[in-house]
Amino acid sequence: MERIYLDHAATSPVHPHAAEAMIPYLTDFFGNPSSIHHFGRQARAGLDEAREKIAAFIGASYNEIVFTGGGTEADNLAIIGYARANRQKGNHIITASTEHHGVLNACKLLETEGFEVTYLPVDEYGRISLKGLEAELKDNTILVSIMTANNETGILQPIKEIGALLKSHSAVFHTDAVQALGKHLINVEEMHIDMLAASAHKFNGPNGVGFLYVKQGIELSPILFGGEQERKRRAGTENTAGVIGMYRALEISLEHREARNEDYLSFRNLLLEKLFEADVKYVINGDAPYMLPNVLNLSFPGANVEQLLMNLDLEGIAVSSGSACTAGSVEPSHVLLSMHGENERSKSAVRFSFGYGNTSGQVEKTAQVLNKVLKRMKI
Repeated sequence: MERIYLDHAATSPVHPHAAEAMIPYLTDFFGNPSSIHHFGRQARAGLDEAREKIAAFIGASYNEIVFTGGGTEADNLAIIGYARANRQKGNHIITASTEHHGVLNACKLLETEGFEVTYLPVDEYGRISLKGLEAELKDNTILVSIMTANNETGILQPIKEIGALLKSHSAVFHTDAVQALGKHLINVEEMHIDMLAASAHKFNGPNGVGFLYVKQGIELSPILFGGEQERKRRAGTENTAGVIGMYRALEISLEHREARNEDYLSFRNLLLEKLFEADVKYVINGDAPYMLPNVLNLSFPGANVEQLLMNLDLEGIAVSSGSACTAGSVEPSHVLLSMHGENERSKSAVRFSFGYGNTSGQVEKTAQVLNKVLKRMKI
């Protein structure tokens, strides 16, 4: 049985060229990049080159990149680190109700420390209102954190417009770009972004490594305590091989971004077309003009989503739900609840996400299998 992986928004396979680039740093150039001897200098040279390239990819400077253990750590360092270091400037933070839990739970922690957090609502398409954001800004607002693209729906927020709005305010602007980077063009200077979080495994790099862009002059309190790596902003020996794989994967993603996005858009349209031809009832969660091309979130009215996912997996189709499945019960995702409220649409959502290695033939087969499974479930 051919197994078809359509869950690239959860994690993506490591690109062979990225894996190849990592091997020398797992075998020959294995030194600690903080060591001053030959082996350490070899590792440091690779780390420095990767930092310089990654910075250039997003329009940043070399010393503005902090390597982390992934996107969640990057989000935590940006939000918790900035709030704690700048408490004297104010205690108000603004974010959105549909953010990744790496942002939401960091904000919840800060609420226990005396910070006030405003959670902006979203419309039925998952986008915040610029006017709504502007109305919530206060003199004591020190941080605004809005994700570039949602991990469940692929919905893009108006990041450039938010950055422009905040130019006239003292609050710094952080964006979780974990889902977007490599698929959506981002220039931190042009978009007036002060901090940006990214994770390698979303763009065909290895798991367990990411980075945080921090605009020069921004002070952060560390959230890890140990050595003085990453200019005292992130303690712990750098994952040199992982960083090399991340840089190479991002380079490849950006080189092929337009062609890949065209393929992903064609896959999305093909899946919808085949489902329509088969008379499968579905509702799209999101708004096509503001969606990443590789993410498609569909609700299937009347479907038991846990049962649907299990049946698809038995047929070799790997997708994920907009809901958190637990034994015997399904809880709607906070993203869909924010968009649609607690109803059948929020409880019957499935996310299809395309990526490296997918073909139109796999998409057609997915539509056929999905139709068969739904009929078997008598939907």
